[in-house]
Order: sequence, then structure tokens, then C-alpha cells
Amino acid sequence: METVSCCVCQEPLAGNAPHLGNRAYCAEHWAKLSQTRGSVWRSGVIYVVAVALFALAAALLLRSLQPQLSQGGLMVAGVALALVPAALWLAFFYLQDRLEPEPKGYVLGVFVLGALLAAAVSIPLMRNLFSVQDWLGQSLLVDLLGSILIVGFIQEFLKYAAVRYSVFNSAEFDERLDGVLYGTAAGLGFATALNIYYVVSSGGVNLSMAAIQVTVTALAQASFAGITGYFLGRAKFEEEPVWWLAAGLTLAATLNGVFHVLLGNLVRSGSALSGQTINPWLGLILATVLAAASLAVILGLMRRASRLTLAGADMA
Repeated sequence: METVSCCVCQEPLAGNAPHLGNRAYCAEHWAKLSQTRGSVWRSGVIYVVAVALFALAAALLLRSLQPQLSQGGLMVAGVALALVPAALWLAFFYLQDRLEPEPKGYVLGVFVLGALLAAAVSIPLMRNLFSVQDWLGQSLLVDLLGSILIVGFIQEFLKYAAVRYSVFNSAEFDERLDGVLYGTAAGLGFATALNIYYVVSSGGVNLSMAAIQVTVTALAQASFAGITGYFLGRAKFEEEPVWWLAAGLTLAATLNGVFHVLLGNLVRSGSALSGQTINPWLGLILATVLAAASLAVILGLMRRASRLTLAGADMA
């Protein structure tokens, strides 16, 4: 008789182990498969509010004080601002981690990998190979197609790869929600690299506008990566069709491209990559709404998947 093992930890199982399709689970990982982890979602909501308030307060304060800094000082201050959204997320992650631990090294590693892929692959591809800065902005159709097919797919594939080809096959990736957590970490690493590049390539920035710009980038990139992470989490623990991950990547890339076109039109952005803005406040509103809506939709889908798991469990 063939031995049945848990598809996550490979522990041998008795004949009445719970199954989802052809995948069997031990009691521990079956419980994880059907839980929603409310503390994670509460931390996500608090984070979105906190980072938006940070951008608002920092922009208003810096505009009021108008600090007189040298070019080098502006670069240092700009880089510090670029790190704040990721630092806030890591702080909230560590707070909720006290109750429901995640391997911190894995989360940090995916964050760093996302940043490295942005710096070493995404930025050179778009700046040097596709030269998007030279032709995006010519027309609405060109903007939409270029933002989806080039900017969107390159960015979202790299964030997908940061999770899929690192922690995805690890035993630490042991529940659906891990896809969202690791995807968000990759997205924030990616955003941090983009924001640092934005500051350094500009040779110093207007700090009040930079506070908003780095927040918009962080919220948007994390949201798109979280959506891809949802598809990754479902793919690992359920028998999804062969097109499932491709559909998730396409959805994230499309949302990425549409967001950047909307952002450009709202704030009259000079470039989908550099993020130069004239009126950043509408961009902050758009990014905050995007992050909140993504969080709500993913939470709803996760809860639905958990309910279906419990309702349709097959005891072999």
C-alpha cells in the first residue's frame, strides 16, 4: 500500500488524513490551510493608514520648515525618506510576529532579493534597453500598452520570481497567507530600490514631494506583489489549472500599468519610472485607495478559500 505523506512537511499520514484534491495534509498544516490570521490583516490595515499619515505629516512639515540643505544633504535625507515605508512595514510585521511567528530571515531575504532584482534587472532593462523615459507619455494608448506590457510585466515578473524561486519550495512556506506576506516583502524591497534610485538619479529631491512619492511607490508595488502572492499561495496548496499563475501575473501587471497611467494623468507625471510629479496629493490618495482595496479583496478571497476548504474537505 502506498504511503501517504503531508504535501508540506512530508510527514507520513494515516489513511483518514484530510485531503484537498490529491494533496494530503497533516493536522498542523491542515489547520494552517484553513486559518485567516486576523492579526496579519489588522497589521496591514494599520500599516496602510500609518504610512499614508507619515507621507501627509512629513510633506506638510517639510514644506513648512523648508530646510536648507546642500545637494549631498538632500540626497541623504531623500534616501532616509525612501527607507521609511519599508521600515514601518517591518515594524508592524515584527509586532504581529510575536503572536504568529514567521521566519524573519526568510522575510528579510525576500525583501533584499526584491530590492536587488529591481536595481540589477528592472531599472537597467527599462532605462537602457527599452528606454521608456524617451517614449512613454506620447499618447494614452502608447502609455497604456507600454506601462502594462513592459513596465508592468517586467516589475511583476521579477517580484514573482523573488518568491517563486526562493522561499516558495521551502517548508516555511506552509500556508496560503505566506504567499501574500512574502509577496509584500518582495514588493517593498522592489519599491525601496526604485525610491533610492529616484533620489540618487535626481541628485537630490524636493523633500516634501519625495515623502509622498516614496510612499506612493511603496504602497503600489506592495499591493501588486501581494496580489501575485495570493495566486502563489493558492497554487502551492491547491490544484489550480496550469494557467493560474500566468493569470495572476497578468492581473498584477495590468493593474500596475493602469495604475501608472492613472497616476501620470492625475499628477501630470513626467515619467512612469522616475515618478516626477507636479501635484502629488492625488497620487497619494490613489495609492492609498489601491492598497486598501487590494487588502480588502485579498482578505475576502482568503476567507472564501478557507470556507471552501473546510466545506469541501475530502477525508481519504
